[in-house]
Amino acid sequence: MLGVDLWQELEQNYDVFGVDLTPNSQPPTPNFYSVDITEMDSVISTVGKIKPDVVIHVAAYTDVDGCERDAQKAYRVNSDGAKNIALACRDNDAVLVYISTDFVFDGKSKTPYKETDETGPLSVYGDSKLKGEEAVQDILKKYYILRTSWLYGKYGKNFVDTILAKAKAEKALKVVDDQVGSPTYTKDLARAIHALLDMGKGYGTYHVSNSGSVSWYDYAREILRLAGSKTKVIPISSEELARPAKRPAMSILDNSKFIEFTGYGMRNWKDALKEYLS
Repeated sequence: MLGVDLWQELEQNYDVFGVDLTPNSQPPTPNFYSVDITEMDSVISTVGKIKPDVVIHVAAYTDVDGCERDAQKAYRVNSDGAKNIALACRDNDAVLVYISTDFVFDGKSKTPYKETDETGPLSVYGDSKLKGEEAVQDILKKYYILRTSWLYGKYGKNFVDTILAKAKAEKALKVVDDQVGSPTYTKDLARAIHALLDMGKGYGTYHVSNSGSVSWYDYAREILRLAGSKTKVIPISSEELARPAKRPAMSILDNSKFIEFTGYGMRNWKDALKEYLS
């Protein structure tokens, strides 16, 4: 989802090479390498062939409940995979951009999370991504860790499309109202990453999400309002939903460090959503 938008955004100014488990037809490209990031030798060999200046690591096992059910797979992909890519970057003196998540926090903060705030993941997914962050920091000096939240976009499964599909099939939808965050459009995140790469240096950890915040419940209502749907949305608690993995109740990210460094401010989530639905 993010990878395709990144490709389309960055090919304006960079030579871009795609890496995935299997070829993706969008966009079709000869610059494609099939790699499993959990296989260290393959990762190191492929990065050695391409010899990139920058590697943007967007691959992850992002099924939060799936991670809870299969922790071994979660750590293999999200932690070991990040470690393998960091080692390959070190061997080739490449800068690494590692996409991380709001789920590294426990959600107890009363104010938006800054990069320096203490982490405390509640789920296997959050912990496996945090372990990936730690591997990057241990191995490399030239890296950007970008924490983002609630991604949606044209090329992958996401909350917006799920709500729209369910609204066509059901008369009422139950959505949690006690989790608050910032929905982030992958096209906007791709533009932000472009802005970061254009700056150069300034390595470290940054928070990047669309501005503003909303609960999943009010987010669903706004999606249906913009789509002109009359389907009713019923608020429920996370406890009532009873999913395998615990989610942070508050995962709004403070973007001020990123804005100060790049001069690039992300637009409000409502404006981004309106564009996506149009």
